[in-house]
Amino acid sequence: MSVTSRYREAWEGFWREAPEEQGAVFWDAAPAQTVGLHLALFEPKLRDPGLQMIDLGCGNGTQTRFLADRFTHVVGADLSAAAIEHARHADPAGQATYRLLDAADKTEVETLHAELGDANVYMRGVLHQVDPDDRQPMVDGIATLVGERGHAFLVELSEAARPILGGLAQDPEGPPPKLAPIFRHGIAPGEVPDDEVPELLRAAGLTVIASGELPLITTEFRPDGARIELPSKWLIAGRTG
Repeated sequence: MSVTSRYREAWEGFWREAPEEQGAVFWDAAPAQTVGLHLALFEPKLRDPGLQMIDLGCGNGTQTRFLADRFTHVVGADLSAAAIEHARHADPAGQATYRLLDAADKTEVETLHAELGDANVYMRGVLHQVDPDDRQPMVDGIATLVGERGHAFLVELSEAARPILGGLAQDPEGPPPKLAPIFRHGIAPGEVPDDEVPELLRAAGLTVIASGELPLITTEFRPDGARIELPSKWLIAGRTG
């Protein structure tokens, strides 16, 4: 199974239009505010920090490059060819490698796992805008990439983010400029129920070993100058034993 073509086309259109500079995209916050905080939670739980680190849904690679400063082998993977192009362009030194990957496609994921071996996987804010029918295949794909020795760190918008996003979308003056392209391309954020993510992980054969809450920092601000932060939940999962 692959993700729906509608979903793929939405992201391709979004990234084709996205500006090059860091921070121009709604969620493209500085790594110190995002993956840096997540890594402080994730790294102590890694059974094998020497495994490949996959930044799944890497987008323009901002967080991937941060990971590449800290791990020897880092792969940024994304469904969108335009996103991968952004990521490679922003990484002229080739700190990381970048791969086009449909994480819901069993064959593509098995091929990557055969090449890389077991991996640690970092994924921020991807499942909450995936079509419901694609969520389990995507988490199954993560379980394949993790294998026996790796761990996955997932952070997703919580249900409480949905009314915040809805309020921003319905502002009489229109949504904030960096949020508008997301809605315009038909990407629907904040759609996954809180209790669904651990269930998807369990169904994929992974055990949740730690979880908690952190705000998902964005690059956009409210009219009063306050940065928009969205409630999110994080989970660390892997095989037991």
